[in-house]
Amino acid sequence: MAAAWLHDIGYAPKVGDTRFHPVDGARYLRDHGWPGEIVNLVAHDSGARYEAAERGMSDALAEFPCQDGPVMDALVTADLTTGPGGERLTYDERISEILRRYSPEHPVHRTWTKAAPILRASVERTESRVSARSA
Repeated sequence: MAAAWLHDIGYAPKVGDTRFHPVDGARYLRDHGWPGEIVNLVAHDSGARYEAAERGMSDALAEFPCQDGPVMDALVTADLTTGPGGERLTYDERISEILRRYSPEHPVHRTWTKAAPILRASVERTESRVSARSA
């Protein structure tokens, strides 16, 4: 839950110095004593490894171990089924919304174009887990 609330903290002007919000947020949280699990989840939030590659930031992201698994899937799902204003969106609506905001030349647009199928799988795994627990 904490990682979901904090996953975009790196966008805050007083937090960011690299202008790559997953790394900035993770460094900030680490430097302020947050648990490693939360720090690493924030660092590797939705598609961060793909955007890091687009921006030449893979080495900076490598400071933080990636924690793939159900918790990361849940964080990705929370991020990619919620709009910028907190509204509930489908995964497809959210990806479309992101792609509309950035031109095809922008690293974010290129990232989401490449990462979309992988992130869709995270959302589908989470939805399957929730369905199985509800049955």
